[in-house]
Amino acid sequence: MGTKDTSTMDNNNSKPNIAFIGLGNMGAPMAENLLKAGYALSVFDLSDAATKRLKQAGASVSESPKDAANNAQVVISMLPAGQHVHSVYLGDSGSDGLLAELPKGTLVIDSSTIAAADARTVAEAASKLGIDFLDAPVSGGTGGAVAGSLTFIVGGDAAAFAKAEPILAVMGKNIFHAGEHGAGQVAKICNNMLLGILMAGTAEAINLGVKNGLDPKVLSDIMLQSSGRNWTLEVYNPYPQVMENVPSSNGYQGGFMSKLMQKDLNLAMQTAQDTEVDTPMGAKATELYASHTVENGDKDFSSIIGRHDVSLLS
Repeated sequence: MGTKDTSTMDNNNSKPNIAFIGLGNMGAPMAENLLKAGYALSVFDLSDAATKRLKQAGASVSESPKDAANNAQVVISMLPAGQHVHSVYLGDSGSDGLLAELPKGTLVIDSSTIAAADARTVAEAASKLGIDFLDAPVSGGTGGAVAGSLTFIVGGDAAAFAKAEPILAVMGKNIFHAGEHGAGQVAKICNNMLLGILMAGTAEAINLGVKNGLDPKVLSDIMLQSSGRNWTLEVYNPYPQVMENVPSSNGYQGGFMSKLMQKDLNLAMQTAQDTEVDTPMGAKATELYASHTVENGDKDFSSIIGRHDVSLLS
């Protein structure tokens, strides 16, 4: 482990060097927004296409996470699951990962959506090494990542959050400090559990109306002005051609894939089980998406309406 303290973060007139690990559908546009804001970026991803894209945008490409973080004062990661976060930061033995290579005072921001327990494990290891760790999962989808309008839900120390906030503001519009380590993950899965429940329920209601002769747009407009109003009706209607520029009117392409909703619902159920909290509606939504994603995992999560009428998915 290095012994020097990072000092760039304390210089308000200088932007810190950033290492960005994980350049998938969310990570790549997030990294591009940092480059546009003038941050020096070193990136790593297993995909050659992803690293080529960022190189063309002005980033330096590294051969490993450790190489990417070599001269960085800030490390940001956007990885698929808890096992990948554990592998990158803690390594195979729990002590031979990236954390062991970072200088004291490094700020680590993990924007992956993982179990709160996994986030707390990494945070505890980081703290012992004098490293500031934040779990900072996001909401807003790929569109928000491209537009720089994501919502960041952050767990960790208030002082570390203050350091991170101007960096997160480049990639997001709404930035919340949810509480201590793991709080960001808990808040994110609570939100997405509710979103899964709302989408499944909205799909059921619209289907019931359509099967009884109602026009889906007329019904949606009625519910929008009534007590059933919710986010899915406002901006993300699941029925085709009711709204423009949403996945349901584009063959359920783009947006937030059903398999990712399933992942988040599973995390919510894991947390509920670990803390002995009863979530019957969340459990039902998890069951519905588990069945739906068998054949429709890559379609947007609003495609859950297709379980009522598969012709909508063709």
